[in-house]
Amino acid sequence: MKNVDLQNQVQLKDLPREFYFKFRLGREFLPNNSLSPREIEQPLSPHEDSMVTNLVQPPMTDSHVSLLICRTMNAMKLQNFVPARNHSRINTSRFGERPLWFRPFTIIKVAEHNSGSGLIELETLAQKKRELYQAVEGINRGIFGMPSAKKSEIESLVQQLESQNPTPYPTQELETVAGSWRLVYSTISILGSKRTKLGLRDFISLDEFFQTIDISKSKAVNMIKFSARGLSLLSGQLSIEASFKIASTTRVDINFENSTITPDQLMNVFRKNYDLLLNIFNPEGWLEITYVDDSMRIGRDDKSNIFVLERFDDSNNS
Repeated sequence: MKNVDLQNQVQLKDLPREFYFKFRLGREFLPNNSLSPREIEQPLSPHEDSMVTNLVQPPMTDSHVSLLICRTMNAMKLQNFVPARNHSRINTSRFGERPLWFRPFTIIKVAEHNSGSGLIELETLAQKKRELYQAVEGINRGIFGMPSAKKSEIESLVQQLESQNPTPYPTQELETVAGSWRLVYSTISILGSKRTKLGLRDFISLDEFFQTIDISKSKAVNMIKFSARGLSLLSGQLSIEASFKIASTTRVDINFENSTITPDQLMNVFRKNYDLLLNIFNPEGWLEITYVDDSMRIGRDDKSNIFVLERFDDSNNS
């Protein structure tokens, strides 16, 4: 057997009673026909029991190693191995004079599932998500820039979450990305003359960014909300509709379909620089889904942008 750990093979000759030992796990017996049934059924002495324990089951380490009995032939289960009372009628096998209920075997180490490890991983993810949410507080999603140290901190946390992505093949589980999301961070930036041309310094404010994904139609709608101080007629949104198709187990290709700005008064404000506005928020290209769970999604696009979104209850966004 390829996976046999030779150092953990049981050497029966080292035991006080030749070819006799008791497995502590399962309390099973593997007898040899040189011993009588009465000898087989006798319990080990404390000294012998200690020797068997040290030989078969070395002290456990943090890896929580358990024992697995690997048989080299298909035969009856160990719990059914009971010596026949009339040994003269026991058939022998090609292994010599050993009875059919005895076969060579090897003890190997295998990793035992640690029920606590999953909880530890979940707590680690939860902690990293809390740290990320704290890091993006007060920076208006990063749209208007931020100190380089803050950007490095956020991207480090993003990378740590991506390395522990609980959904490694998200396009095979599209239900994990379906529904409504709210943008909490992006490396898309509107700086300098762009911000001035769009009137986003003092006159118009950027509000929430939402995305709704309909996997049944392979459609996505991005909504960027705006508001104007003291002018409710200029409060509205830019809606961008796009279709997507699966490109790989982690990537989707996105095609722009159409866009609208409502109300008309807001469109009048952006009309002159509408192409600039659309160019900033146009999702066309591809998107790599690098992390997704039940409450957070992270993606990277072909323009080297990073997006961090949180799941949102759209019933409150009506």
